[in-house]
Amino acid sequence: MKRDEALALLKKHVQNKNLQKHCLATEAVMRRLARHFNEDEELWGLTGLLHDIDYDRTKDEPDRHSIEGAAMLEELGLPPAVVYAVKVHNERHGLPRRTLLDKALYATDPLTGFIVAGALIRPEKKLAAVDVSFLINRFKEKAFARGANREQMQTCTELGLSLEEFFGLGLEAMQENAKELGL
Repeated sequence: MKRDEALALLKKHVQNKNLQKHCLATEAVMRRLARHFNEDEELWGLTGLLHDIDYDRTKDEPDRHSIEGAAMLEELGLPPAVVYAVKVHNERHGLPRRTLLDKALYATDPLTGFIVAGALIRPEKKLAAVDVSFLINRFKEKAFARGANREQMQTCTELGLSLEEFFGLGLEAMQENAKELGL
């Protein structure tokens, strides 16, 4: 599946504009991580873009989220690696994260919202106003971006990355795509 097909599919199944932007941000970070690890950037990007494809249908039933999405992607013929990474990104299922792709998506999912929250509390409301030290300081504040699961972000160590490195790669990716993200 090509990116333009995946984006059309996302927009067909995910109506919420903020959730669409979350998926675009996740795609950007996943692409950056793929370059960092010398992995398939297209495959990793598709995984990030489509990881919440079922959210509109499953938002009130979190135990179904990602199971339905994985099934949809499997029916569409996406590679098994993408299907499994999408399935495993919802911790409620207790599935093991086996590959770098699985681990990257799992850690990245809450990161994008955390970075967006960092941008939105700045007077400029822009990603350009955020740096890694700002994010690290906010990470220690439990009241900041409560919905961003810190333990999940800290699994970046499973990728061999420190929190600072992970934040740096994620922030760089999102800053490069700031216009598309509206920040």
